[in-house]
Amino acid sequence: MAHDTAELAILPATTEPYDVVYADDVLLVVNKPAHLLTVPGRHPQNQDCLISRVQREFPSAAVVHRLDYDTSGLVILPLTKRVLSDISKQFQARTVNKHYVAEVSGKLAKQAGEINLPLAPDTANRPLYKVCQQQGKASLTRYTVLSFDSERNCSRVKLGPVTGRSHQLRVHMKALGHPMLGDTLYAPEAVAKQSTRLHLHAEYIDFVHPLTGQLLSFNIEASF
Repeated sequence: MAHDTAELAILPATTEPYDVVYADDVLLVVNKPAHLLTVPGRHPQNQDCLISRVQREFPSAAVVHRLDYDTSGLVILPLTKRVLSDISKQFQARTVNKHYVAEVSGKLAKQAGEINLPLAPDTANRPLYKVCQQQGKASLTRYTVLSFDSERNCSRVKLGPVTGRSHQLRVHMKALGHPMLGDTLYAPEAVAKQSTRLHLHAEYIDFVHPLTGQLLSFNIEASF
């Protein structure tokens, strides 16, 4: 019986692998699958994660930014301390450009706009977040509607987070009245059940290579 328990503890979070999109001597760019943490969780069952998988092949890989467990897409992983420091500074200066693609319920009233709503932890419903004018941190998301599917009553949108709060895109789209398909945390049950995964994908990222000074840009289309 103990043997069975041990096997359960090391079951992978997802059988879908990560893909190396770019690699050189000092950094990687990978495509993270949905249903995988970027870094280990506290619970023993949450030890399987992107960085632990990558470090089996690239032991010096480090995390400079994260994607949620439910979100797929592009992640930069430095391989040296110098590159980690440089890219971290690029994120802090907001010179790293990135956008996401999502599918959300319903038809948006405007083709493009901004969502400027402060976010704070929902202490009564951890690990959720909420819009909070009193205690929330400033949070800004820019959006553009790419298409509308009348049969499925959903919109495909491009999302550009100016700030990087936890669950920012999900909470902002819900606040706009258009929760994401497959979102088991924030969407009504009917919308959450429209997919077995969250329809949110980090599609594009660009940044300056710390050693060459070259602008690197990557685009990986969503699987939904």
